[in-house]
Amino acid sequence: MLSNYKFKLYYNVGSVGKISSENPDDFDVSIFDDGVRLKITLLPKKPLELVWAEIKCKYNYQDDCRVFVNGYQSWSESREYLKGEKLVGLPGIGKWKIARKYTTISGDYHIKDYPNLANRFHGYTFGYVRNGSQVDFVGSLSEREGYTVINYNLNENSLVVEKDVEGKTVSESYVLFDIIRISDTYDRVFDTYFEKMGITPPKMQRMCGYTTWYNYYNKITEKIVMRDLEAFDAVKEKVDVFQIDDGYQTAVGDWLSVDKVKFPSGMKAVAGAIHQKGYKAGIWLAPLNAQKNSVVAKTHPDWLIKGDNGKPILTCVGWGGAYALDIENEECRAYIRHFFDVILNEWGFDMVKLDFLYSAARMARNNKTHGQLMCEAMDFLRECVGDKLILGCGVPLGPSFGKVDMCRIGSDAEIQFKDRFYVHFTNREIISTKTALKNTMFRRCLNHRVFLNDPDVFFFRNTKRAPIGGEKAKRLKYTEQQKQLLAEVCSMFGSVLFTSDSVAEYDENQIKSLLNTYAEKDRTDVSVDYVGDDVAVVVYSEDGKRIEWTIDMSTGENSKRQI
Repeated sequence: MLSNYKFKLYYNVGSVGKISSENPDDFDVSIFDDGVRLKITLLPKKPLELVWAEIKCKYNYQDDCRVFVNGYQSWSESREYLKGEKLVGLPGIGKWKIARKYTTISGDYHIKDYPNLANRFHGYTFGYVRNGSQVDFVGSLSEREGYTVINYNLNENSLVVEKDVEGKTVSESYVLFDIIRISDTYDRVFDTYFEKMGITPPKMQRMCGYTTWYNYYNKITEKIVMRDLEAFDAVKEKVDVFQIDDGYQTAVGDWLSVDKVKFPSGMKAVAGAIHQKGYKAGIWLAPLNAQKNSVVAKTHPDWLIKGDNGKPILTCVGWGGAYALDIENEECRAYIRHFFDVILNEWGFDMVKLDFLYSAARMARNNKTHGQLMCEAMDFLRECVGDKLILGCGVPLGPSFGKVDMCRIGSDAEIQFKDRFYVHFTNREIISTKTALKNTMFRRCLNHRVFLNDPDVFFFRNTKRAPIGGEKAKRLKYTEQQKQLLAEVCSMFGSVLFTSDSVAEYDENQIKSLLNTYAEKDRTDVSVDYVGDDVAVVVYSEDGKRIEWTIDMSTGENSKRQI
C-alpha cells in the first residue's frame, strides 16, 4: 500500500496559488521511506501558506473487500464498508443552509467535502482495506502537524492520504506526512501501529460502574444520587466508579457554581459518600465550553474563540448553545487550571469525563492547523488533570492517543433502540444505538492498546415501571432481546461498562444480568465481518468452541451457532 505514490502540495506564495510536487524556487522535499514508514518533510525556501497536501497511489480493490472508515471523532459512525455503499455526510435537510449552522458543528464538514457517491470513502488518522484475513493498513504517527485524511476511491482504484494543513504558513522545515503502511492480520497490524507510535497500553483492564445521565439526564439531584449509590451495594464487589454527569452545575462553564437546591451538601460531600462505598468518584465536565448564559461567557467574552466576523463561534447546540473557550488566552488557561484543581483536589474526584472536546479545533487559527490545536488542547487537559483518570468523549481520536485513560468510541446510546426519525436528516454524530453498536465492534482495535474503550451504557431497567421515589425519568423503549444484545456487545468489545439504571428497581434476574455484563469473559480469536444492511457476523472462541454470532443492528435480532 502506498507504493509508487505521487506527492502533491497545494499552497500560496503571497496572493498566487500553486500546485506542485516539487518547486526548486519555492521548496525542496526530504523523503524517508523504508517500506514501512514514510516521512515527507517540506523544506521551504520562502514563506509558504499551506492549503492541502496529498500522496496518491493506485490500489486494486477486490470485489469482496471491506474498507474501514475511522470517523472524525468519538461519536462519528465508524465501520467497514462494502463495495457499492455510499458514505453520506449531511443527508436531507441537514444540508440546508438554515440547518448547516447546527448540523455541521460536531463533525468534519468544515474540513472535508462528502461527494455522496458510491465507492467514495474517507476516514481519519488510520484505516485499512481488508481482503479476507489480510489487512492492508495505513496510519498516521502524528496528527500534531494536521489531521490525516485517508481517502478510498474504489471507482478509480486509488488511495489518497491527505494532510489538513489549512491555516498554516511555514518558513522552516515542516513534517507533512509521517505514516506507516503494513499488510498483515488484523491484530498484528494494530499491535505494530501502536508499537511504532510508542503508546504504552493502559494498566487497567476494566472499569465498571454507574453514570447518572441515561436515566435522569440533567434532572439529577443529591437525593437521586445517594439513593442510586446505596442501591449499588447489591453488586458492590464489581463496581469501580460512580460518576455524576451533567446537571450539578448552574451552567456549563461555571463548574464551581453548584446548584445548591439540587445538591445542598455540595460536591465534596458527594465525592466523600462515593469514597465511603469504596468506589472512585467520577464527574462530568465540558471543560472547553461555556454556555451562552453562563457567568464566564458573560463576564469574559475575550476568553471565547471568535470567527472571522468577530463573534464567538458556536460549538454546541445543547444548553441553548455554547461557545468554545480559547486556551491560548493565559487568563482562560488559569481559570481552567483552577476549576480542575478544586474539582480534583478539594472536592476529591478521582476521574473526570471530559466531553465536547472537538470544540478546541473547530476553526484553524493563530497559524495552527486543526490537528495542532486539538493536540495542544489534549496536552493541556492532561497537564491539568495530572495523574488522575480521564475519560475522553466527543474527541478526535488521534490527538487523544496517549492522553486519556479511557475514551468513548461511539455515539451516545439512545433510550429507544430504534433510531429516531431525525437520525436520517442530521449528521454522522447523532445519538443512535445502532451507531454505538457499529463503533463498538469496529473500533475494537483500540481497546487495551491505547486506552480502555467506552462503548457507552447498557440498560436492564424495566420499560414501564416508574423509578422508586417517583422522580421523572426517561422511559426506556427496548425489548428484552435488545437490552441483552447491547449489554453483551458492550461487555465483549468494551472495557468501560456503565449503566444508569437504579439498581434499587432490579429483580434477581436483572442483578444477575448486570453482574454478568461486568464480568470479563475469556473470548479469543475474535473477528467481525460487516455483511451489509446493518448486519454483522462476529466469530470467536470460548470454552473450546467456535461460535458464530449474527447481529442485526437495526432490529436487535441476533442468533448464535457453533461452527
